[in-house]
Amino acid sequence: MTAVSSRGSKNRRACVLISGGLDSCVLLARLAEQGWELTPLYVQAGLVWEGAELEWIRRFLARLDHSGLKPLKQLSLPIEDTYQSHWSTTGHAVPGAHTEDSAVYLPGRNLLLLSKAAVYCALNRIGVIALGLLKGNPFPDATPDFLRGFERLASSALTHPLEIVTPFSKLSKAEVIDLGKDFPLELTLSCMRPVGEMHCGGCNKCAERRRSFAEAGVKDRTDYHRLPGLEARPGSVRADQAD
Repeated sequence: MTAVSSRGSKNRRACVLISGGLDSCVLLARLAEQGWELTPLYVQAGLVWEGAELEWIRRFLARLDHSGLKPLKQLSLPIEDTYQSHWSTTGHAVPGAHTEDSAVYLPGRNLLLLSKAAVYCALNRIGVIALGLLKGNPFPDATPDFLRGFERLASSALTHPLEIVTPFSKLSKAEVIDLGKDFPLELTLSCMRPVGEMHCGGCNKCAERRRSFAEAGVKDRTDYHRLPGLEARPGSVRADQAD
């Protein structure tokens, strides 16, 4: 990843939407190394894995030592009343290891996260929102057109110039793992049905994580509750929504 430049921010202040996953944690750590003043922002929506995510986020942040890194900021945006019986809020029928990419789509996920983050940034005079979106992300609220349109709409609505940056948009998850291999990647969470604080090992995102470590040739130090057989799916390593 080359140094991130910003069109609108002269003082290099940014909010990083962090989920506790590999992509957003590596992004935060890399931007911190580049001297940005960063606010890690976590938006709680009532999804079943959030308790475990928050625990791992705190552990990951505790291992970083950068003067420009601000404390974790938690915001709430409950979605249970809208998603209703969706697997992400109930924990039932969570997509397994061999499901298609479309199975893990969370409707409007990036739209919701960015809306909350944009208001927070406007109120705190932060001009940049950073997301860990990857190459080949198939979801409609992760396209360049959507992000540029959201920039314009939010900047106008809030009378505050906002820029959305996606420094990993040309990278695969395996490439992000290689980029962040010197960080404590075992302190990140990529699981949709954690067993306590442990990766389940068998959901769609655990399978993607395992494949990506193998593809990167980096030792996976993740603790999995179980390790079922993993079929290779060439070309299917997916870019998560703001992972």
